[in-house]
Amino acid sequence: MTTWASGRPTASLFGRILLFAAATVLACQAISMVMVFKLPPPMPDFYRLTEVEQVLRGETHAFGERRPLQIVTQVEAPEPTLDSRAVPIIRARISRQLGVPLDDVIIAGDYGPFADRRVFRTLRSRMAEEGGTEEQFVIAPFQIGVRQPDGAWRVVQPEPTFGLNPWERLVLIWFALSALAVAPMAYFFARRLSTPISVLARAAERLGRDPQAPPLTIKGTSEIAVAAAAFNDMQARLRRYVDDRTAMVGAVAHDLRTPLTRLRFRIESVPEDQRAKMAADIEQMEAMISATLAFVRDASRPAERTRLELSSLLESLCDEMAETGADTDIVERADKVVIEGDPMALRRLFTNLLENAVKFGGRARARVFHDEAYAVVEIADDGPGIPPCDIERVFEPFYRREPSRSRQTGGIGLGLAVVRSIARGHGGDVSLTNRSDGGLTARVQLPL
Repeated sequence: MTTWASGRPTASLFGRILLFAAATVLACQAISMVMVFKLPPPMPDFYRLTEVEQVLRGETHAFGERRPLQIVTQVEAPEPTLDSRAVPIIRARISRQLGVPLDDVIIAGDYGPFADRRVFRTLRSRMAEEGGTEEQFVIAPFQIGVRQPDGAWRVVQPEPTFGLNPWERLVLIWFALSALAVAPMAYFFARRLSTPISVLARAAERLGRDPQAPPLTIKGTSEIAVAAAAFNDMQARLRRYVDDRTAMVGAVAHDLRTPLTRLRFRIESVPEDQRAKMAADIEQMEAMISATLAFVRDASRPAERTRLELSSLLESLCDEMAETGADTDIVERADKVVIEGDPMALRRLFTNLLENAVKFGGRARARVFHDEAYAVVEIADDGPGIPPCDIERVFEPFYRREPSRSRQTGGIGLGLAVVRSIARGHGGDVSLTNRSDGGLTARVQLPL
């Protein structure tokens, strides 16, 4: 059964996600409050009206750390025009100082983000310190245009900037440090939430490879605990279901031996011309029963999984078959392909495929290689292949494309069924493919 941390159900998944979201919001709010109260307000580029008037007259002026003002000449008037309370006063002063009509002066630009009163207090204090008296000023970005006699507009504006200003860089660094501060907490919560789900997923994948795997033991939220308990119950029911079906098939196959034995004695009184055919049918039925019992025995036997190297296994099987005159060989192999599996079952799987390739295709050529997360074994022959309609049917128990059931032309139809059962029991699969140049290729995929 599923165990819980400290002997009792832990907090629910909903509660943990809610806690994480609340903690993240509170952390972000705290960081924002620290920025508002601790960081100094952004200091924009500001310009006294005397500085603007000097530039419009063509005089030079040093701006220190501020962006210099530049003059551009353009046909259209600058826009959009500003309409704050200070604009008429500034226009009137520039008109008076430059000696131009009031209508020939336009102040345009966008309202900047500097609404904090601390900014304006700081600017007035700085101008008072630098100039001795408080003076009207304009804050970038702005455009002050004066119409010339030829109709063109002479516009003064701060030079454009590239990249981030110091305030933006400071804010960016602050947010980066804030993200680094929150990241460990996010990682901790993510690991705590995802680890039980990953364990549950691995257990499901392990169940597909080994139905006899031990029950799942997991610590996590109450939802995960309930899911783990349901998973263990499902695994137990599946195991009982498979065991019951296997036992039933084995019992039926075993009980059929008794009537077959009676039939064998009774045919002694049958005429000689019919006795041989009846004896052959009984022999075939006994072979099918023996194969079925062997299949059931192998399926119900608890297998011990060990690490084994596929290239060595295939090489030993090919050498053994070559000693009996079979044409088998490994044509390509990876450096080292190691999997975890049942050695006896895998030996039977590859033996069946090699024997089929030799029996129906004249020879067997095997290769072993990696394919992403799978070890792949391909066994090819030079036979006639299989019609596409029979590619999947040949894996059905007791299905044979050659219907005579003669032991000389084939087995009883359990070979490929056993192959697929073993492959899927290891979490893999097997498929058959007709090659374009003739022959058949059996491809076995097993998880690494």
